Amino acid sequence: MLRVCGFRTETTSSGRAFLDALDNHIPDCVLLDLLMPGLNGWDVQAGIAASGLSIPVVFITGDGDPAIRERIAADGRAALLRKPFTERELLETINAIGIQNPKQDGRL
Repeated sequence: MLRVCGFRTETTSSGRAFLDALDNHIPDCVLLDLLMPGLNGWDVQAGIAASGLSIPVVFITGDGDPAIRERIAADGRAALLRKPFTERELLETINAIGIQNPKQDGRL
């Protein structure tokens, strides 16, 4: 869906693979599930910060714990999407952290 909207997307096999790839490529934004095997979303965000980079992150989770929302709200470069979410919610969240839809009309 993001590609259809004009975004260039890439995936990595794990949080560790993503952090290792930062040596060669810095993305404009990261969509990051909080619960992943190996490094979880918090760990990956900490790795981004430790690298000295300021990359906006959209965390994705199915957990409704208010503490998660509060922790993410305290970080001005992160946003939260709770599963399930719509395509429109994803695009609006990406836009809210400063990443503009490459298509001028903004329609799906």
